[in-house]
Amino acid sequence: MNSKLILWAVTVGLGGFLFGLDTAVISGAEQEIQKLWHLDSWTHGLAVAIALYGTVLGAAFGGIPADKFGRQKTLLWIGILFFVSSVGAALANSVNIFMLFRLVGGLSIGASSVVAPVYISEIAPPKYRGRMVISFQANIVFGILIAYISNYLLEGGADSWRWMLGIVAIPSLLFSVLMLLTPETPRWLLLYKGDEQKAREVLAITEDSVDEAVKEIMTSAKEENKNHQESIFSKKYTLPLLLAFLFSFFNQLSGINAVIYYAPRIFEMTGLGKESALLSTAGIGVFNLIFTIIGWYLIDRYGRKLLMYIGSIGYIISLALIALAFFNESYTYVPYYVFAFIGAHAIGQGSVIWVFISEIFPNSVRASGMAFGSLTHWVFAALIANFFPFFADMLGGGPIFAFFSGMMVFQLIYVWKMMPETKGVSLEDLQKQLIK
Repeated sequence: MNSKLILWAVTVGLGGFLFGLDTAVISGAEQEIQKLWHLDSWTHGLAVAIALYGTVLGAAFGGIPADKFGRQKTLLWIGILFFVSSVGAALANSVNIFMLFRLVGGLSIGASSVVAPVYISEIAPPKYRGRMVISFQANIVFGILIAYISNYLLEGGADSWRWMLGIVAIPSLLFSVLMLLTPETPRWLLLYKGDEQKAREVLAITEDSVDEAVKEIMTSAKEENKNHQESIFSKKYTLPLLLAFLFSFFNQLSGINAVIYYAPRIFEMTGLGKESALLSTAGIGVFNLIFTIIGWYLIDRYGRKLLMYIGSIGYIISLALIALAFFNESYTYVPYYVFAFIGAHAIGQGSVIWVFISEIFPNSVRASGMAFGSLTHWVFAALIANFFPFFADMLGGGPIFAFFSGMMVFQLIYVWKMMPETKGVSLEDLQKQLIK
């Protein structure tokens, strides 16, 4: 791949690093915040989940500026919002101010989950598209790992939770600066701005034949109703909408965000001390990164469906073992089961979700389709993060993890019966297969 193409993908993938960092830093701060402001379990759950409610809004509306102003400009402003959110939350002097800035951070996360995969998928050659979009997911898990390590190192200091949250400001500034050096995608330039000259300049770097690429993009647009204003909810988009909804729904019904947000609390529920719980949480970040790298290596070689089969089976087994440990009150191996769960997620859903959803919608509604899939993902993420402390206190870990395991059986059926393979297929050819 061209070095510029790799640099652009890595730069945009840095938005994923901010996504993961901002998502996971709260795991080290949430118990201190609860003590500081004397929050009951409901208010505490809301304070933690408020960022996820922000992601719902960011995902719902992130496709609008991406289409109107461009993918590059939207990502630039996302970086600025990350900066504002991290500084504001770190300096908050009340739970309401804290939640306001965490909501802004959530807007950034939700919007980045829509725009960054769209950007990468639109500049990537078909044979490298899976690996390039996975760079976004790899950055997410690297951000999660750095958040866990940072939380562990900062734990115990005066106002440590403020430093945990404020550290996000540094990469936010870096991301914003690098986005100034990153071009707009050729598909947006052609279909939304009508700037063929600039589109050709970018395509000359990303494609072997510029003329052929321009012709394919424009022909695809004409065949698809010649109108990029068409609603994503038109009948002909039923199949990709259903595929995106179910994929995102199952992603969160695995319980992944409950584990990411409340990992120290889960480990403490098993009898580990606070310091050991934080250290074990850092292990989650390491496993997440290792298996994401494995997924990165495999996704364009063996396809999306194989990774989803491996992940689904791994989910079912690891979650069932965690549930049994809680039912039997035998917690010795719970950290290992959690690590196995994280590995299953990273190689399956974690590696595939943003790749798959960014591929299955046509050029003219890709940002809207990505927004729909991301919105579904974040609605269920917010609900699970909000209600997890309540149900953990009321039911304990056994029933909760048994429920998650059962849902993954349904995901396995979805992968088997419904999910198409998208490996190595151009975005325009996928459109012909999925849009009837």
